[in-house]
Amino acid sequence: MEPYVRYNNGADEYDKTSKLQYQINDHKLEPNLITQDFIPPQPEWKYAKYFPGAYSSDRQLPFKGKKMNLAISLIAGVAIMFYGYDQGVMEGVSTSPDYQMTIGVFNDVPTARDSATIGGAVATYYIGTLIGALIGGVLADLIGRLRTTLFGCMFALIGASLQTSAQSVSRFTFARAITGVGTGHLNSAVPVWVSEISHHSARGGALGFEFFLNIGGMSFAYWLTFALTEANPALRWRLPLGIQLSFLLILIVLMPMFPESPRWLAKMGRNEDARHVLKTLRFQEGEDPVTFGSRVDEEFYGILEAVQVERSKDLLGATGYSTMLLKDDPQRIRRRTWLIIWLQIMQQLVGIGVVTVFAPTVFRQAGYSSYLADLLAGVNTVSFMMSVLVAVVTLDRVGRRVTLFWGATAMGICLILSGVAARYATDQEVGADERQIWGAVVTTFSLLYTAVYGASWLTVPWLFPTEVMPLFVRAKGGCWSVVGWSLGNALVIVLAPFLFTAIKYWTFILYFWTFKFFTIPNVYFLYPETAGRSLEDMDALFVSDSPFVR
Repeated sequence: MEPYVRYNNGADEYDKTSKLQYQINDHKLEPNLITQDFIPPQPEWKYAKYFPGAYSSDRQLPFKGKKMNLAISLIAGVAIMFYGYDQGVMEGVSTSPDYQMTIGVFNDVPTARDSATIGGAVATYYIGTLIGALIGGVLADLIGRLRTTLFGCMFALIGASLQTSAQSVSRFTFARAITGVGTGHLNSAVPVWVSEISHHSARGGALGFEFFLNIGGMSFAYWLTFALTEANPALRWRLPLGIQLSFLLILIVLMPMFPESPRWLAKMGRNEDARHVLKTLRFQEGEDPVTFGSRVDEEFYGILEAVQVERSKDLLGATGYSTMLLKDDPQRIRRRTWLIIWLQIMQQLVGIGVVTVFAPTVFRQAGYSSYLADLLAGVNTVSFMMSVLVAVVTLDRVGRRVTLFWGATAMGICLILSGVAARYATDQEVGADERQIWGAVVTTFSLLYTAVYGASWLTVPWLFPTEVMPLFVRAKGGCWSVVGWSLGNALVIVLAPFLFTAIKYWTFILYFWTFKFFTIPNVYFLYPETAGRSLEDMDALFVSDSPFVR
């Protein structure tokens, strides 16, 4: 029997099986799929059986169409909400005297060692997130999006339990790192899962809704710790940490009842399951059965065709992290990887750290009480959350590029006006009443800035990698997104305190010039529009060897 498998551009032969033998082994192609050179699907990883939660149509929820898509949005939202909650909860926990005594940093006069200890306990979470994303990016391709999410939940569950019961700084720091590893798995798998399951006409809105819940989790954490300020000392910080467990338990119980990504199923040769999932997701009440079947077939065969091309890249070994970052190839994976990383770094450089960190200081220097300043910060989280709904509605209508353009322009205006107002709000030579007026101006434009950020730059950098990366490295693309986000965060964390000390309110102005000369030109010349395209059509955006958008 002559080998049938061959990479379709005439590269080396891969004598893995024959088309006939492949069909005999019960992995047959659909009869009306036309292909000249057939490449077998990815074999199942030999250790996959040790990971719980493999997809089964028998236990899938009995929902179809809009109901199933809504259920997917909600369960994915729980995962993203956990991430937002876990980020926000430490802001309130770190100020608890009982927590500070537990980790050994409660002193009348805080020392540099105390600050380093508190900061280290927080920083280890982000280190864990980065490690978890690197592992999760590989696992999501090997065992699927659902099982990777469940595996991450189990890590995070252990970490959250250890945090809640921690009795020393070493145990708490270790627990935060373990939680971070679990969160990294969720970050690399869940956005990819949502993007691959969503229809191309609603992909932006679907992921935008997840980030609405993400900021909702952050807001919930802030208001909970704010409400517990006068509570029992131990309860004040252990209860918020314990609530993390509720998110994770919901995910562990319900995730096995949801459909796996049809694109991943097709890559693994599970064509019947992939078609079943597509029929479930694309069902429309009252649609003609013939029209419905034709619509599903068109999407299904498009996926299979893309899988064939992308499996050839697997066989060439073009799926490693270093290969993605350093080696050029006809599909421009290296270019896509760097675009993903830089977009996340730019997301941090647009100044969100400046506003969230420096604005409360300006409020206090303007004469607002600590209580009122904290209250305004809480209002800001609610405004932030509601603004993301704008992205849910507009992302698929106006596109990704326009969203980034208008967001950058509006945020730049807010920053320069905030900088001018901060100049007078912090000037001790200005009268107290006048300082409060200028402080109110800073407050107004800080709230407006955060709202614009939520409606524009918050979502697109997380959506972009799930769209532009081909199937065979899509999960790893999500990992590179987390790497860029981590690098951007680290850069801001290092630079922001220095800038505040050295140039004070001019920091706002500096970030305005970052918008004008760096962010907007980068987006205009380098980032293509991805709205309205199916995931299988994205390669057309990168056919040119020029890095510039045409």
